[in-house]
Amino acid sequence: MSTKVLYTGKTHTTGGREGASQSSDEQLNIKLSAPGSSRPGTNPEQLFAAGWSACFIGALGIAASKQGIKLPADTAVDAEVDLCVTEGEYSLQARLNISLPGLDTETTEALAAQAHQTCPYSKATRGNIYVELNIL
Repeated sequence: MSTKVLYTGKTHTTGGREGASQSSDEQLNIKLSAPGSSRPGTNPEQLFAAGWSACFIGALGIAASKQGIKLPADTAVDAEVDLCVTEGEYSLQARLNISLPGLDTETTEALAAQAHQTCPYSKATRGNIYVELNIL
């Protein structure tokens, strides 16, 4: 089986959590700061949450399309990514809070479960971090 690369995101980062990151196409150019810092900038957990929630909405759209369902215009996923430490070891955990206004709970749960199976971010984290799906 051959893999076809659809897109490669490229960034250049300096200074770690207190540095800066810029994409090769210059569409992303941000300052970084540690979580809870008063310094200007975002942090890796926020960036990961933004990417995952955007990708998850795409996966919801694919799942809905397969079922002949139109996603509500105000579909939203609020991602919460926690940076944790246990006995000096760092890890992540996450919650995806899914809102599909106008769809019943059973349909929303089914679409969320299917999206969680196909979303590349969900696949990348499966078995590696604790993830909770919450239907709003």
